[in-house]
Amino acid sequence: MIALDKEIFNKAKKEFLYLLIIFITFSILFKIIFFKENLIVILRVILSIFWMFAIPGYFILFYWHEKLEFAERLIMGIALSAAIIGIFSYYFGIMGLNIKYHIALLPLAMITASTLS
Repeated sequence: MIALDKEIFNKAKKEFLYLLIIFITFSILFKIIFFKENLIVILRVILSIFWMFAIPGYFILFYWHEKLEFAERLIMGIALSAAIIGIFSYYFGIMGLNIKYHIALLPLAMITASTLS
């Protein structure tokens, strides 16, 4: 059991390196496209996209790491994360939770729920 956990941890660590490479690539690409913008503004946009969609989607689909490759999990995870955040944001708004809290609470709740399962 411990060897399996170590194997999964090593795989997750390796894939976090892939996520970092994708983050840096998107940062460079966005800086080229939006060359008049400040680098801090571009990094905030990229970081918010990753925080809202890529990281929660990656964690949700990490359960199926044996059946799906990294790219498949990342792409499907982004779509799944966008759908789940949209639905839960709607219902949290109906319950009266201010929208400024959705940015922090929803991705954190999705990451926590997927790591506990």
